[in-house]
Amino acid sequence: MKKRALVSVSDKNGIVEFCKELVDLGYEIISTGGTHKALANAGIKVIGISDITGFPECLDGRVKTLHPAVHAGLLAMRSNPEHMSQLEKLNINTIDIVVVNLYPFKQTIMKEGVAFAEAVENIDIGGPTMLRSAAKNYQDVLVLVDPADYSKVLDGLKAGEVDINTRKYLMYKVYQHTAVYDTLISTYLRRDLGIEYPDSVTYAYELAQGMRYGENPHQGAAFYKEVMPVKGALSNAEQLNGKELSFNNINDTNGALDLLREFDEPCAVAVKHTNPCGVAVAKNISEAMQRAYEADPVSIFGGIIALNRTVDLKTAEIISKIFIEIVVAPDFDQDALELLKQKPALRLLRLPDITAHVDGIYEMKKVRGGLLVQNANDKLIEDYTVVTEKAPEKEQIKDMIFAMKVVKHTKSNAIVLAKDGVSVGIGAGQTNRIWATNQAIEHAGDKAKGAVMASDAFFPFNDCVTAAAEGGIAAIVQPGGSKRDQESIDKANEIGIPMIFTGLRHFKH
Repeated sequence: MKKRALVSVSDKNGIVEFCKELVDLGYEIISTGGTHKALANAGIKVIGISDITGFPECLDGRVKTLHPAVHAGLLAMRSNPEHMSQLEKLNINTIDIVVVNLYPFKQTIMKEGVAFAEAVENIDIGGPTMLRSAAKNYQDVLVLVDPADYSKVLDGLKAGEVDINTRKYLMYKVYQHTAVYDTLISTYLRRDLGIEYPDSVTYAYELAQGMRYGENPHQGAAFYKEVMPVKGALSNAEQLNGKELSFNNINDTNGALDLLREFDEPCAVAVKHTNPCGVAVAKNISEAMQRAYEADPVSIFGGIIALNRTVDLKTAEIISKIFIEIVVAPDFDQDALELLKQKPALRLLRLPDITAHVDGIYEMKKVRGGLLVQNANDKLIEDYTVVTEKAPEKEQIKDMIFAMKVVKHTKSNAIVLAKDGVSVGIGAGQTNRIWATNQAIEHAGDKAKGAVMASDAFFPFNDCVTAAAEGGIAAIVQPGGSKRDQESIDKANEIGIPMIFTGLRHFKH
């Protein structure tokens, strides 16, 4: 049997050099289409696939390698005398190396306005079939999907043999590669059909970076990003300065971005351990930054700052006076960038589409033995009802909406106090609502007087209303929905505090 390699690649990086080395090692090269042309133009002797199959490529190239002369050559076990005898009777030669990477389906569907028919035409059939056949016969066939493996295989061949562990590794890469490829196709079709929760589901991610550790130094960790890019995702950010992002950095910054997207006006969000610790809107980004800092100058220490406007010098001057882990913004003015880069450890992230809203996003939480999947919480207030005798004033309504945006992204049980577009007190992650209320009021101090209070869920008792009154809160917004709502309404009426119900709960766990 002649030593043969079948080569058909969309990614042609390094393929000419690799095939030249194979020829020097005594391999005949079989190829198809564009790869055949590229190799022939490089002076490599190439056998056309039709010369192997005895059948012309047809149906606009849809059928080229789907033939027994190819797959028998791949699947025949060299150690099985019956297999080899059958090949001899059928006059079929073995194929010892397969180098294939697939039609660019991902690149096709990422094009703006791509037609469904074009996407379907870029679903590879022959490629995955050859890869899977070759991988199944891994002990006899070397199969490559990644140009990064060319040198490793050549080193083994030149040494006399590619070891079994390398062969298994190449086999693994094939099935991983085709699994991701099929996941992209099924995801594209699922979205086209509007199927939300299929009977079974796969997701495709690729390694973005390894990490020194996870949440704690004794935990290993890595960061994977979705194979199909998502607008506004942290994984798209360009790092301009500072150390590599840690597990906690990424988790905290993602939370900051989720909250930032609630606002259209200039906004600054400060986050610590995934909870907001200072949020403010203003007429410009430097004022928003100053107000967010003043909302909680203690907790912001070592935190994350997310901004939805370009960082100018004035904003950078405010940030430079604080110990901050990360600043993420759509862009940085050059003088601002130069100032912030004077802090070598400060991570600066540029994310131009930082406020992009994308429909059809799912939130996932891994639990032992399963996966929780839900639609993203993309609502705030459906409608609101004034449930007290006293109605809130126009400016209070504005602050109520602001406070609900913040409380929506605060760990439950959560209470947020706000005034004039600034968070003045935040109670987060408490096991009962009155503790969260007391925490927010205590944190706000004198700033609580005249502020509004937002709750992520209903009040089970009237104690939160009582505490609000004692703290000087001027108005309350909450979802409502408790069997004991009337007790809270009666208490608010007794005290003279306006309260509205929104009808939408915002638990965050």
